[in-house]
Amino acid sequence: MTDSTSGADSGPNAPPLFNPNRSIALLALAAFAAQAMVRVTDSMLPQIAADFGTTVGDAAIVVTGYAIAHGSVQLVIGPVGDKLGKYLAITIACALTGLLVFLCALAPTLGTLAAARLASGAAAGWIIPISLAYIGDVVPYEGRQPVIGRYLSGQIMGQLFGQAAGGILGDLLGWRNVFVALACIFAIATVALLIEMIRSPATRAAGRPEETSQGLFKDYVTILSNPWARMIIVMAFIEFAFTWGMFAYVGADLHLRFGLSYTLIGLIVGAFGLGGLIYAASVRSLVNRLGQTGLAIAGGTTLGAAFFTLALGLAWWIAPLAVVGVGFGFYMIHNTLQTNATQMVPHVRGTAVGMFSASLYLGQSTGVGIGSFVIDRFGAVPLFLGSAIVLPLLGMWFARKLRERRAAEV
Repeated sequence: MTDSTSGADSGPNAPPLFNPNRSIALLALAAFAAQAMVRVTDSMLPQIAADFGTTVGDAAIVVTGYAIAHGSVQLVIGPVGDKLGKYLAITIACALTGLLVFLCALAPTLGTLAAARLASGAAAGWIIPISLAYIGDVVPYEGRQPVIGRYLSGQIMGQLFGQAAGGILGDLLGWRNVFVALACIFAIATVALLIEMIRSPATRAAGRPEETSQGLFKDYVTILSNPWARMIIVMAFIEFAFTWGMFAYVGADLHLRFGLSYTLIGLIVGAFGLGGLIYAASVRSLVNRLGQTGLAIAGGTTLGAAFFTLALGLAWWIAPLAVVGVGFGFYMIHNTLQTNATQMVPHVRGTAVGMFSASLYLGQSTGVGIGSFVIDRFGAVPLFLGSAIVLPLLGMWFARKLRERRAAEV
């Protein structure tokens, strides 16, 4: 498999007959488990608080600690993945996460649960960014976006499962057994990844010939010295700040404005994943018809229209349609950003994608922080209006830069 643009080759690390589809499908299973872990405790906080005799606010440390560890570890994982071999690094991370998730189920105190969650977040944080870097290694650039789009379906389903498992399975089985179930999924993914490594020698490659990592600090200097890489990282920050950062307040707004029950709010917010699945199912057709510039514009415009609809708040039953629009528009622009992130500095791809991924979590945290100040004083409408303005502009800016880059390469 040869491609001078993507860095995918037919040398000893990637045999010509190697078909990466199966290996990527198994990575999607690992991503399913990792993304489920991000969201699973959201619905279980009241149960956890009651079990340990504390408040929901105090129990929320199991959410914030996980998010901090999951996001920050992505700043340092790249060189390990580049040198050790990406598929092996993911397999090890999957196995370690499964063990730590099982320890969450056994935690005797809130403090030990928080520690186990933090550690599992640091382990699970390896899986998705290194998987994206692996896809960048084995799939030529011109065909990469549809592949990443299909890979995203694992993350989306994991997000939906995590939210549902935390609520439904938590009620049926208790929060500890939810962690046991997740640990089993990680174990299955680990075994599947190990079998794939045995069957496909290409997955055991310890780095690629063109990878020239010089250490974490120098790699970061290399990435940040690249104007295109800086722009992709900044765009990713803005995207998550104004999408996920503001989307975090949709549920609160629906409850305050329409008095909806939390069960109905959960179903409405979960419609975000439906929008993502619609994108994943149509990604190849969309890429072929719109191209990257068209996807950037269409994604930003769809997000703008969806958030504007949420700001208007004409009726509660319109909100699910708007939320589906947020999910669909988000993945149009996000998948395009991800694809470019896998190619922005190919010779240190793992580190570059890790930095990109960390910028997403930092952007989301910043957006949520700004939103918490605004919503208490002015409500959620200014937040949604801000996203309705910024995200279409982001899509147009991204599209213009893509055109300029394409023209410069001709």
